[in-house]
This record gives sequence, structure tokens and C-alpha cells, in this order.
Amino acid sequence: MCYKTNFSPTSPQAFPPMVFSFFKKPEKKMVARPAAVPRPREERAAVSGTEAEDKHKNATPPPAAGLARGDLPFATPVVQPETPPLDLSEFVFSEVSTEYQVEAEVDPIDADAEEAAMLYANGQDRAVRALLEKSTRLYRSGAGERLWLMLFDFFRLTGQKAAFEALEIEYAECFEKSPPGWREAVAAVPTRAKATGTVLFKGELTGDNAAGFDTLRQAVDKNLHLRLDLSKVRRLDAAGCEQLLALLLQARRKRHEVELLGRDQIAALLDGRVIPGRAEDRGCWLLKLEFCQLRGQLEAFEEVAIDYAVTFEISPPSWEPNRVQETEPAALDLTLAVVGDLETEAYVIKGDVKSSRFGDLLAYAAANDPVLIDCSAVTRMDFLSAGTLLNVLATVKRTGRQIVFRHPNHLLAELFRVVGLKNVAEIVLARN
Repeated sequence: MCYKTNFSPTSPQAFPPMVFSFFKKPEKKMVARPAAVPRPREERAAVSGTEAEDKHKNATPPPAAGLARGDLPFATPVVQPETPPLDLSEFVFSEVSTEYQVEAEVDPIDADAEEAAMLYANGQDRAVRALLEKSTRLYRSGAGERLWLMLFDFFRLTGQKAAFEALEIEYAECFEKSPPGWREAVAAVPTRAKATGTVLFKGELTGDNAAGFDTLRQAVDKNLHLRLDLSKVRRLDAAGCEQLLALLLQARRKRHEVELLGRDQIAALLDGRVIPGRAEDRGCWLLKLEFCQLRGQLEAFEEVAIDYAVTFEISPPSWEPNRVQETEPAALDLTLAVVGDLETEAYVIKGDVKSSRFGDLLAYAAANDPVLIDCSAVTRMDFLSAGTLLNVLATVKRTGRQIVFRHPNHLLAELFRVVGLKNVAEIVLARN
């Protein structure tokens, strides 16, 4: 059956009210969205067009893990080396570098020996005994023996015989050998600095001895007061005498004083060359007059002057009372020493040495090789003298000479080690 309805769809009555319930919008419910997953680089490039494709082509692929060096801020660009890497398979690292020295631990025995030597050099005997007696209680074998020997020498040098003998018994028990024996110490005669230099004339007093006169000329220039030791001269001639007189005159003009040692030796040699009536060896005549002048022998001077005037028919030098040296200074203190199978002379240091300059040591060293320095009679030496001795011997060492210290006591030997004398000289200790 067909129904025909006459109404307009736009009219309000076109649909009954119940019909509109079918066309209501449903209520919206919140549904959980899946987590965002980044698209693959290829898909993003496809979406972004050709520009993204070009950028993708020029970009370098990311590392498998972590950040690339270029992603780090302020990173240094990586430069690929053009040369092959160094082959370090045979490279050897130095164990000790000259720029970085590892400070070695101080040996306690060395430290005690050094301190005791310095205290003794400074005259602090009470502190020396306390330190060494404590050390001998601590070190009773091996390397500690040197501290015992220092204590033995301390007792001997200070005249403490009872303490020395008590230490002998204890030493024999600890080291199972005979202890050092007691011997009387040399009287401590103070030896102080002298404001003089000494030069030993090397070689003969002859005109051809250029080396000897060059050394003497330098010594005269450097020293306001110089002692010239001529005791080793065994031969002379007129030319040598004239050169010596010229140097003595040069010293007087500079107001430098020169004392002549060994004048008796030279005077005896001159007597054989000075012959009245024979007009030869004029330089020897003049040196003879000079020696009479220095020794204050007025009568001998006048006699030689008359013979000189007659022989050479010229006026002799005049007498000068203010130039008299009444006493001759002592010559170098030397002693005989045996080196191998030969006997030689050794330079002697003795007594209580304080502020010494060893002005005559260079004179001895210039004429001797090896340079032997006898210290067996030294009772004590202060630090200043030991340092001066090092400076003098360092100069001698540069000439290539061998230097040997003979028989210093153990306290002095340790002082030599402290100041560094062992670097320039050999130290030979006395046997027990």
C-alpha cells in the first residue's frame, strides 16, 4: 500500500520528534593513544621531499653507539695522518732522566757520621760524644763500624784514655776483631790564616827556564806579600839571576813585598860564580849584593861592592837600610812519604786548623805529582778551612795531577766527605 505524503522536507513537521533521536551525535570517549615511534629516516625523507633527500645523501652515517667526535662541543678536528705510524717496538725508555732525579733516602749511618763531623769541626765536643755513643748503641755491626772508629778517634784526640779502653772491650765483643790501639795525640797547635802567598820556584835559576819565571811573574802580580821558595834550586847562571833581580825590582815598584826562602842555598851557589878580578857573570854579582842587603850584612855588602867596582869598573848599588829582612821565613813544611817503591815529599798540615788559606799549597803542587798531603798530625779542622782546601785542590785537579790525603783521623775524613774533597782527591786512612 502506498502512502502519499504532502510536506516539505524543510518544514518543522517533516519528521516527528522521536525520529531526531536516531541522528544525535554519540558522546566522545578518551582512548589511550599508542606511544610515538619515530619514523625511519627513509620515510621522513620521502615525506619531506627532494630537499630532505639531498640532505640525507650528504650526511655521514651515525656511529653504531655513542656520540661522534664532531658532535662534541669544542672538539679538535680529526686529521688523518699522511705518514705511517711510528714503529715503537724497539723503543727503550730511560730509567733515570736528567731532568727528574728521584731523591734517594738518606742513609742513617751517613747522616750520623756527617752530623758528628760537623759538630767536631765546630768544637762542640759534648754533642759529638753524645751522638756517637748513641750511634754505637744502635749500630753494632757492618757499616756502623765507621761510627765506632770516629768515637775512638774522638776519645784519643781529646785525651780520654779510660773511655777509649772501655770502648775497646765493647768493640771486640761486637765486631770480633782487635780494636784500634791507643796512641798519644799530637799537641793541638793552632794554625791560622796568613796573609801571604807562597810559590815554590820550579826548575833551575837559569835564563832558559821560561816556565819557572812565568809562574813567578804571575805570583808577584797577584800577591801583595809573596814568599818565594828557592830551596829546590841546584843550579844558576847570570841570565837567571838577572831575571830574578828584574822581578824583585818590579815588585818593589808596585809596593809588593817578596820574601826569599832558601837564601843560604842560593848564596852558596853564588860564591862559586862570583870571583874578584874576573869580569863575568855580572848578574850573579848583583844577586849576591841583593842577598847581603836583605840579610842585613852591611860589612859583607861593602866588601862585595868594592870587588864589584874594581872588577867591572862601574859603581855598585847603594846600601838601603830600610830593605833589610832580618829573619828568613820558614820554608814549606814537608815530610818524606813512600809511594810505591819511591820516596817523595808530602805537604804537611798539622795542629788545630782554623781559617787557613793554604797559601803555600799551590807552590808545592806546582812542583809535585802526585800531590801528597799528610794529615796525620791534624787534630781538628774547621769547616771554612776544609772548604778553602777544596777550592785550592780543585784548581790543582784541573792540571791533571793526582791528589792523595794521607792518614787523616776518621772525624776529619768524614768532614772531607761532607765538603766534597773525595771528588778531587783520594783519602787514605791510617791502619789500626
